[in-house]
Order: sequence, then structure tokens, then C-alpha cells
Amino acid sequence: MMDWTDRHCRYLHRLISVKTRLYTEMVSTGALLHGDVGRHLALNEEEHPVALQLGGSEPAELAHCARLGRQWGYDEINLNCGCPSERVQRGAFGACLMAEPALVADCVKAMVDAVDIPVTVKHRIGIDRVHSYDFVRDFVGQVSQAGCGVFIVHARNAWLQGISPKENRTLPPLHHGFVHQLKADFPHLTIVANGGITNASEMQQQLDAVDGVMIGRAAYGNPWLLADWDQRFYGLPASDRSRDDVETRMVDYMQQEIRRSPIGWSTIARHMLGLRNGMAGARHWRQVWSNHRFKALDPREVMALAHQTAPAQRESMAA
Repeated sequence: MMDWTDRHCRYLHRLISVKTRLYTEMVSTGALLHGDVGRHLALNEEEHPVALQLGGSEPAELAHCARLGRQWGYDEINLNCGCPSERVQRGAFGACLMAEPALVADCVKAMVDAVDIPVTVKHRIGIDRVHSYDFVRDFVGQVSQAGCGVFIVHARNAWLQGISPKENRTLPPLHHGFVHQLKADFPHLTIVANGGITNASEMQQQLDAVDGVMIGRAAYGNPWLLADWDQRFYGLPASDRSRDDVETRMVDYMQQEIRRSPIGWSTIARHMLGLRNGMAGARHWRQVWSNHRFKALDPREVMALAHQTAPAQRESMAA
């Protein structure tokens, strides 16, 4: 979710669900050691509970970055052992770390010793074309001994050669049975299912076998997917917040951010373009909010334009 789940995206998601745990985009240790720490780690108080996902393979560097995450207020540190991109592979972290469970265990141990918040791992069920439950079982077993109690398992192998990161999210076959078996073999661990889960019904099916579910791109593309999760999965009263309410709150947030930093509202608005998916007028609404010609306008003016009846609709109504 690099370049996707930044703090503005997470603010939007928190407006829709107050309980769902949010995760940052993956932040490399190099970015924190040599870059602008504030740009990468700034968060809104409203985001909690929120986890910082780190990418790296040097225990000392990860420990340092975990401490930074704790200092900036994150509730969890998550180590990414699942990203298959070539850029990540060149840095010798991400999915290729699954071939080195002893190193992952050392990384986890260093972070566990450095912070007093949970250290978790996100990973695949294997690498390349070899499908072996024993491989992922042994990986989880070894890493858990270093102090990791939560494993977020993308139920696909990571094919490290020959396909793109996008294809790696669809071409390797899903094996959710491996994830379920992990829970059976490690009942004391928290096992979270990830991959190919797109709606609340599928989430519930997974929750019958494991402890949690992570949804990434499906929730980004359709943020309103989160709207009933607090009631359905956390037992809270049904929310009366509407899409209009969320949009209005996001416009308030845009104005607040514009006042305190040089960013434009479009940097924030891009995250809510899927908010009205499936609704009448959604296409016109999305086109207005993504129209760069309106960048100089106040976001409240843009919202008013977005809610004007689209030209095609006006013609139909006139006819």
C-alpha cells in the first residue's frame, strides 16, 4: 500500500470506522534513517489504533525505527515480509525475507527489546512456485519464538521473478487453508487472514477459522465497505453517519491541512474518490474531485460543484 495509506487516507477511514485497526504504508528503514522522519511518521490523533509498517532487514536499524514509531505514538510495529516488488528485493527485505526466518527472528527480537508495544509480522505463505505448508509453518514457528504473537498472512506465494507486484496480488493462487491450518497448529498466536477478501460476508467466513482479517485495496477502492464493520464485528450501535457527513468532514480536514502546510486539497481528496462507488452521480462527483482545473478553488467550492447535477442527468431530467 505504498503511496496509498498515508495519514490523509487513514483519517478518511477512521471517519467511517472508529474501531478498525489501521496500518501505514510500508516505510523503509532507509527513509527514516536518512530522510524526513516527520513526513513519514506524522499521524493524526484520530487514527488510533494505528500500526506503523516497516520494511528492512537489519535488526539494529529496525530497532531504531521501531523506537521512532513508538515516540511518534504508533500502537504497533509491523514488519513487512510480504512485499514482492523489485525495489524492495534490491533492499533485501519484503517477501525475500521469508527465505531467512532466522534473520526475521533476529529483527523481531531487536524490535521487541526496543519498544513496549506489540511487534507483528505480515508475510506470504511462501515464495516462488513451491507451495509447501511446512515452509510457512516453520517460518511462523521460528519467528514466534522471538516474541512475535501476531502474524498477518497473505494467503498467496510471492513470485519474486517474472511478474509485477500487481500480478503478484492475483496470479499466485490463494490457499486460505494454509492460514486456517496455522491457527490450528498455533492456537496461542493471533493469526490474521489477508488476500482476496473483498466483502463482509467473506470476512465472516475467515473469522470462523482465524482471529482477524486484513483488507487493503478493496477497502481503499471502496471506503464505504468499512461502514458497518463497527456494528457487525465490534458490537457497537449502528452509525448514523452518511457519505455526505464523511465528505463534509473531509472538506473541513482539507481546509485545516491547507492552513498549516503547503499541500493542496487534491493530495487529500484522491483518497476519497471511491466513497460514492455504486451511487447515482458517482462518476460526475469523482470527475469533479479529480479535476486539476479546480485546484485553485476552496474545497467547499469543489464540493458544491461535485454535488451539482451532472450535465447528462440534467438533460435527461429536462427531457
